[in-house]
Amino acid sequence: MPNSYTWSGISILLLLIMPCPSMAASESKPAPELAKHLTRIAGLAQPSPTVTIPAGSFLLGSKRVDGDPYGQWTQFDDTELPQHQVWLEAYEIDREEVSLGEYLSYLQRKNLYPSHKLQHLIWHVITVHFVSDQTLTRWPALYVTWDEANGFCKEKRARLPTEAEWEKAARGSAGTLYPWGEAAPTSTLAMFGQHHVHEIPILAAVDSHDAGKSPYGLHHMAGNVAEWVQDWFGFDYYAYMPERNPPGPTTGRYKGVRGGSWKSKTVMLRTATRGGAAPDQRSATIGFRCVRSSTSPLP
Repeated sequence: MPNSYTWSGISILLLLIMPCPSMAASESKPAPELAKHLTRIAGLAQPSPTVTIPAGSFLLGSKRVDGDPYGQWTQFDDTELPQHQVWLEAYEIDREEVSLGEYLSYLQRKNLYPSHKLQHLIWHVITVHFVSDQTLTRWPALYVTWDEANGFCKEKRARLPTEAEWEKAARGSAGTLYPWGEAAPTSTLAMFGQHHVHEIPILAAVDSHDAGKSPYGLHHMAGNVAEWVQDWFGFDYYAYMPERNPPGPTTGRYKGVRGGSWKSKTVMLRTATRGGAAPDQRSATIGFRCVRSSTSPLP
């Protein structure tokens, strides 16, 4: 893809994953009837198992492809260039995205209320769409800012994955096109391309879609919700990143977001496609998962 597409591609990506303007947290006490549901959803929470990603190198990024602009292997934009080997220490990563039940349980332990957006969504889907508490507890957490996701992981003595850690967990050491391989995405493999009205999400349980698991057995590394990573988003970071345990840029405007969501087009499900969002963004399309490493201090 020509260089002239780089910045337009980035702009499109940011629009896709940031559907509404950033707004400050608006935490208010939920109404009594909603509070009962929140307590039940939290009480049904099931923590995600973890998966060990072994130490070693993997193929990060994409090769430049200029002759096939609509091909699956063509880079989304120049931010995923150049392709190269990166070596990572061993780490453990959640097999599943952090569930809504886990997140609400965490807020209760911290004596915090869910954001206004999240309260509104939960009440709406319960009262209008008759979604049960049992279903909601297995939805991925959403409408979570980067700081809130980071705080959740810290309480678990964990952290958000670096962008390199996320990509290795998604594509394995050989650098697969999608978490499941090279086959085009389908509804059996991932939750994506869903119609939405007023950002009402069409979500799957965090432990669903077994056929779409990554080489290491992780669920929903493509689709469902996109996921915050630890790094600031560096447009040209791949050109100068260290070859061992890259920590990401030291500053930036956006935090990295990877994996595509329930409303994404197929190009966003590629394991190499990169994106970012303002760290205070609350979105129906962004969630997270946590990692643990014995060799890296917690941020």
